[in-house]
Amino acid sequence: MLDADVFLTNPNTLNELILKNETVVAPLLKSDGLYSNFWAGVTSDFYYLRTEKYEPILFREIKGCFNVPMIHSAVLIDLRKHISDLLTYDPKNLNQYSGPIDDIITFAVGANNSDIPLSICNDNIYGFIMVPLEEKETVTEDLQRLTNIKTEILSDNNYLPLSMHLERFVQYPTEDTLQVDNIYMINLLRRPERRERMHKLFKELGIRVETHDAVDGRILNQSALEKLGIEIMAGYTDPYHNRPMTMGEIGCFLSHYNIWNKVIENGFKSIIVLEDDVRFEPFFRQKVNYILKELKDLQFEWDLVYLGRKRLAENAESWIDGSKYLVHAGYSYWTLGYILSRSGAKKLIEAMPLKQLLPVDEYLPILSDVHPRDDWKVHYTKRNLILLSANPLLIYPTHYTGEQGYISDTENSTTIFNDQDINKSKREDL
Repeated sequence: MLDADVFLTNPNTLNELILKNETVVAPLLKSDGLYSNFWAGVTSDFYYLRTEKYEPILFREIKGCFNVPMIHSAVLIDLRKHISDLLTYDPKNLNQYSGPIDDIITFAVGANNSDIPLSICNDNIYGFIMVPLEEKETVTEDLQRLTNIKTEILSDNNYLPLSMHLERFVQYPTEDTLQVDNIYMINLLRRPERRERMHKLFKELGIRVETHDAVDGRILNQSALEKLGIEIMAGYTDPYHNRPMTMGEIGCFLSHYNIWNKVIENGFKSIIVLEDDVRFEPFFRQKVNYILKELKDLQFEWDLVYLGRKRLAENAESWIDGSKYLVHAGYSYWTLGYILSRSGAKKLIEAMPLKQLLPVDEYLPILSDVHPRDDWKVHYTKRNLILLSANPLLIYPTHYTGEQGYISDTENSTTIFNDQDINKSKREDL
């Protein structure tokens, strides 16, 4: 049984559920909130009961198939088993039933009374489900939730099926730049699948974006760095891997650096920078507009606002006075997405980072004086970048380190030569 608002993105794995020797199973479906197609608890009068078991299953913190008191919307029944004859959606078929006149509750009660286990399986990403409209909500809210679901489907793949017979009925929002002067998306030319996925996302969200070709670390070498006048910060080694910078990290820095220069060259007041391996939180457009409105209304001086990051600060980050969505950003990693002002771009360029280069997500905390390494901070005497962050964040990575599908073009590349290698190369040239 499938509801109309169910979107199955992994149909080939559904047969695996039946093979688990269960009579009734359901693939877990994700919405743009906490809603799903199962209940982990039921009250004595057959209504929904939130339990501690629900969220670990929903967010796949534990994986497998779990017995639950209620499943609905996408239900697989093995009709080859005679016990399935006891299942019903009609309350008239239940003996001494006094609960709500509701088909899915009737189904669950009948299964439980007949000792037929109901299982929810989250061992794969099976699909998505719409949140039902509340009584006073309109089609506008429903369309927004549909957009949320479509962006979630596009979080880590390019597959978003649309029947050719329905194409003419689909309307996309008018594209704009979300109240800033321009939006840039950084993408390597050799990652066309990421570019295609992101452009599909932008179409769904109604965002007009300029694709910025990234500097590819694969084409960089020591000679190229010398021509660009790039010098690595003395004493820098990666704090986790104890290695020099990689060519990919240098390419990443230069990609952001070139965009910072565009802000100054074009006289932009503010821009948004996005990387190509991100997923957007539900209601992304609205949340960005909330942040930009606060920055305007509060008349607060700022240079850069993280939209996505990895928070590393141990201490609590203080809120901006009068703000609901912004905090002072502490030590953070990642440059997934951020809003940059003209003043911020000038500070980032005028600090002349190419003369003492280190990874871009180390550079930003140094220039805002929140980095824990004093021996690195001393290389930059003017550390006045006003660094803020959205709270909660609006952008997250599509994949985390170690997950299936995770690819890093910055880490998985050759490291720069150290002084010993350079001297050896010069001797060989002689």
